[in-house]
Amino acid sequence: MKILISLVSFIGFLLVVLPGPLYKYGIIDLGTAFAGFTLGMMAGGAALIMLLLQALFKRQTLTLGSAIITVMFSAIAIIMPLSMLSKAKSVPPIHDISTDLKNPPEFVAIIPLRADAPNPATYAGEDTAEQQREAYPELQTLTYSQSKSELVEASEQAVNNLGWELVNSDASAGIIEATDTTVWFGFKDDIVMRINDGGIERLVDIRSKSRIGKSDLGKNAERIHAFIKELDDVLVE
Repeated sequence: MKILISLVSFIGFLLVVLPGPLYKYGIIDLGTAFAGFTLGMMAGGAALIMLLLQALFKRQTLTLGSAIITVMFSAIAIIMPLSMLSKAKSVPPIHDISTDLKNPPEFVAIIPLRADAPNPATYAGEDTAEQQREAYPELQTLTYSQSKSELVEASEQAVNNLGWELVNSDASAGIIEATDTTVWFGFKDDIVMRINDGGIERLVDIRSKSRIGKSDLGKNAERIHAFIKELDDVLVE
């Protein structure tokens, strides 16, 4: 029985861990991947119930090693999807984040790369802006004293440091575009940075948008925060 319980917990673990890479390499679609999460949670829960029953009625067949393995695999199978669900509930169901909500930076070179993407390159609209204002009020246009050329160069370095793919850098227009590919599912999210001359200061705006999905689980806002921090670090070097 302990082998069966360990096997069920391991199957639950696989149903939660494998959907990401399988979707990333085009083996399954996104719906199937998310269905795997549900089945994985069910398998993990079933394994824990079976383990409890074994402990109550067949304690002599229970070993510490098999119990630890079952609990470990089952915990991962249950906690990972619940963590994602909790994150989804804690952030607004949007996927287009910008530091300038009235005139968001526009994609240029990235537009052809998004030709087949479910989410269009155009800004998502005022409803998205309102939800962002409530969830991420700290995301505002940035001001820097450095020249436009210095900021473009520093932005390129920040993009490289973050491991993003640099798609376009136009120093004269003050536009930098990049793509970030997530590790687990391989989702591609696009970023555009715009640098304008504001007189004695330069105005920097960043926009990050997912190619697929209604909710980004807060990833685009996190990405903008990461870029700002990296840009500031590069500028003080």
